[in-house]
Amino acid sequence: MINKLFASVLLSTCFVASSPVLLAQTLPLIKEGEAQIVEGFNTPDKWIREDLWVETEFDTDGDGKPDRMHVDVTRPYQTETENLKLPVIYETSPYYAGTAQMVDGIMWNVEHELGEKAPTARVHPEVKRTGERPIISNSLIREWVKRGFIVVHSSSPGTGLSDGSPTIGGPNESLAPKAVIEWLSGKDNGYTSRDGNEKVRAYWSTGKVGMTGTSFNGTLPLAAATTGVEGLKAIIPVAPNTSYYHYYRSNGLVRSPGGYLGEDIDVLYDFVHSGEEAKRAYGNKVIRDTEMANGLDRESGDYNDFWKGRDYLNQMSGMKAALLMSHGFNDWNVMPEHSYRIYKAAKELGIPAQIYYHQDGHGGPPPMKMMNRWFTRYLYGDQNGVEKDPKAWIVRENDRQFNPTAYADYPNPAASNVKLYLAAGAPKHGSLSTKQNSGKVKETLVDDVSFTGDSLAQLETSKHRLLYLSPKLTKDLHISGLSRINIRLASSKPAANLSVWLVALPWEKGKGVKITDNIITRGWADPQNYESLTKSSPLKPGKFYDLAFDLQPDDQIIPAGQQIGLMIFSSDQEFTLWPEAGTELTLDLNGTSLTLPVVGGAQAFEAALN
Repeated sequence: MINKLFASVLLSTCFVASSPVLLAQTLPLIKEGEAQIVEGFNTPDKWIREDLWVETEFDTDGDGKPDRMHVDVTRPYQTETENLKLPVIYETSPYYAGTAQMVDGIMWNVEHELGEKAPTARVHPEVKRTGERPIISNSLIREWVKRGFIVVHSSSPGTGLSDGSPTIGGPNESLAPKAVIEWLSGKDNGYTSRDGNEKVRAYWSTGKVGMTGTSFNGTLPLAAATTGVEGLKAIIPVAPNTSYYHYYRSNGLVRSPGGYLGEDIDVLYDFVHSGEEAKRAYGNKVIRDTEMANGLDRESGDYNDFWKGRDYLNQMSGMKAALLMSHGFNDWNVMPEHSYRIYKAAKELGIPAQIYYHQDGHGGPPPMKMMNRWFTRYLYGDQNGVEKDPKAWIVRENDRQFNPTAYADYPNPAASNVKLYLAAGAPKHGSLSTKQNSGKVKETLVDDVSFTGDSLAQLETSKHRLLYLSPKLTKDLHISGLSRINIRLASSKPAANLSVWLVALPWEKGKGVKITDNIITRGWADPQNYESLTKSSPLKPGKFYDLAFDLQPDDQIIPAGQQIGLMIFSSDQEFTLWPEAGTELTLDLNGTSLTLPVVGGAQAFEAALN
């Protein structure tokens, strides 16, 4: 049925210059809870496109004036000819004007001992700005304008034609979109130029705004929402970085995002700093070479005040925007924990929240139908019942992306923890079972970063990892949630990397291999943080320490015929620092266990083995 809001106003009277003429007004159409394509809006050649600037409350380029953000607007022409007001879908990004080249030396040198400074300094490439044109971006417009939404983009502080400096999670990156949303909601802070005094209002906006974007562009909707800005009604972050600590560290360990070995927060700063050339030196000095240099702490990896201030979980108390998260279980760049931790907190705060997880890597928005229902509910106010839908939508192994499986929640409520114990078997492999094992209780591995994780998982014999296998599954086994490792270990040195992979064996190879075939989930930790994430303590060689941490969230079927393998090793060539080979880690198996979130619990686990 057509939404009642619009059924009552199908016609309105419009007046042209000479005489009144009764014309049909172009109105949004909502059917079955979704905004429909309206032919009157589906006219790209008639869309009004303009670039403007919005003034903020901060000055981060040191010129003594409030920074202004460059904004573009794409709206149906009826917002001008028929005085039509429409809701806004807004995306902001630091990437619109180009990024730095990936030159040699841009990343941190990772070939050194833990706790030591990198042996060589980083190089700082300059971004050559692109896109010096009125229109910032064309993303989102094809899908949303024709459905009765205005689309707005803005360049983040210190990028493109926006003033200021990037801070990579600093307050200005939350306050910049807040200022734009306030303008879209009626505030008098819009201007026709970067430096002029001619003001412009968003008279075509209803004042209701939704945000979406992927990766960094998905981080910024959350950043805006944490300010509690009134006009922001709904956000759909896709693969968002919700904490820069969790992006660059794991449980106290200095860790790189997948595919970018040696990246850290100052590298990302250089990568996006495309703002006005004459003002870049100020940001470099104040932000990169002072605040970041003093705060990022690559020596210990501890969770300090610098990182706390760039963790949006700590800033959610004022958040009101309805939240639809989207993430890939196999995203080893922005790990799947990023969305889970925010989704969980939003539920606890009573914020309407849903989560969509797929089986692929970085990126991947929810199906258009889900996004449409979300924005239609919260931007148009249509009572489509989306808040009563299942809380979690999981793309299962054989699902298509647009047809996920509905769960009452994530993790699957039918999952419960199954504790597995380790039995010795090095240098080949030991076993995983639900029974506490007796016999040899200590096993040792020797660190050697020249071996990749996938090669270690495939070797029949190796002194460079410890591997523990379940019996071969006779039935499919479904896991859903966070696996957890409890480990008791000793190190031969005061510091060591600790890497944990959960794998499915035998290792699949060849063209038909799927992303879900081999690595189930993984995690990393610094044993020096055995007591506290905020303060590490050097290990006494030979002394045993207990620590516990979650592996990355997952939901998948381990098929019959496979074995679940717990692989413990030290340096991970893809993610960690590369110390000199030879550090020994010794496990006390009596103090080490793996907890698996199994759908159906212990009964399902035992059934899958018999």
